[in-house]
Amino acid sequence: MANIAIKLDKPIKLVKVCDFNPCQSSEQQTEMLGDLKIQKAMFSQACQAIQSIADKFKETFETIFAQRNEEIAKLSVEIARKILMRSVEDGDYKIENIVAEIIKNAPSQHDLVVHLNPKDLADIQNANQEGFSGVTFVPDNNIGLAECMLESPKGIIKTLIDEHLEQIGRALSKAG
Repeated sequence: MANIAIKLDKPIKLVKVCDFNPCQSSEQQTEMLGDLKIQKAMFSQACQAIQSIADKFKETFETIFAQRNEEIAKLSVEIARKILMRSVEDGDYKIENIVAEIIKNAPSQHDLVVHLNPKDLADIQNANQEGFSGVTFVPDNNIGLAECMLESPKGIIKTLIDEHLEQIGRALSKAG
């Protein structure tokens, strides 16, 4: 057997191997074409199955990822809740700042009534009340420490720790 060498000017871009002999009978050629069609159909089915598996894998991954983000958000909020509750228990907050912020956000600056926990009310009465002129403070056992509720002629504003933490949790869940 002799070796044959072929020199090409350009690189080969596509090679296709065919087991096709023009000397074969038309029956054999038809049979081969039928076999090729069957193999092509089987290959197409295999590709579809692989694509389906890939799609299911992607869907499962996205579901797991979303669940993990939700769990991380819940855990983050719970950690923040514990830290805040510890700070509140230790009295490590300034009720004056909380009240000043809620008054600043009030829809009206007249006829304001601020509901406070009785302990916080005592603290604010002992503090300098400048800037709180025209504000009536009332004790409210339904209001927790470091929280308050403001009533104005145009509506009610609440600054409640649990509600703020829930808002943060929803924002974190959506961000993921």
